[in-house]
Amino acid sequence: MNLRARQRAETRLLVQTHAVRLFTEVGYDATTVADVAAAAGVSAMTVYRHFPTKEDLVLYDEYDPVTASAVTAQPAGPLSLRIGRGLESTAALGTSEEKAFLLARLRLMISVPALRARHLDSQYATADAIVAALGCSSPEEEFRVRATAMACLGAAHVALIRWAETNGDGDLPGLIRKALTSVFGD
Repeated sequence: MNLRARQRAETRLLVQTHAVRLFTEVGYDATTVADVAAAAGVSAMTVYRHFPTKEDLVLYDEYDPVTASAVTAQPAGPLSLRIGRGLESTAALGTSEEKAFLLARLRLMISVPALRARHLDSQYATADAIVAALGCSSPEEEFRVRATAMACLGAAHVALIRWAETNGDGDLPGLIRKALTSVFGD
């Protein structure tokens, strides 16, 4: 990563960290983008350059390409198993600090109706990344992969909610595996 890309990523993380903190402490609706900008020491324009909407301040992450790569790295086998294992391996990544940040973001997604509604867009984007990574050769294959990806993502979402409701206790990849097994069996 070159210097400019690294600085951009650092600014994005700084802004998002302050946003999540303010949304948690003050409330999502009570916090403005101008409040976030002031807390991060940047202009409102800088916030909007990195996060086009207020919802993006919570929902943005860079997991889609990581998840897509994790899915394609899985050995051949049933599609639901490949996608599920990819989701589990993505959930296993990250430091304890990154997992604490994910937990804070999840709590906001659960408690703020506007974020819950927009989270579905995030799942569509993840499914798009998985479909693209698997290189579907026909509309029928694309349909099958998208349907399986969305089912897996739905199960993973239930696991994420449980993990957030239990204050991040437990093994997140294990919860995802448990949710996937509930849907697809062993």
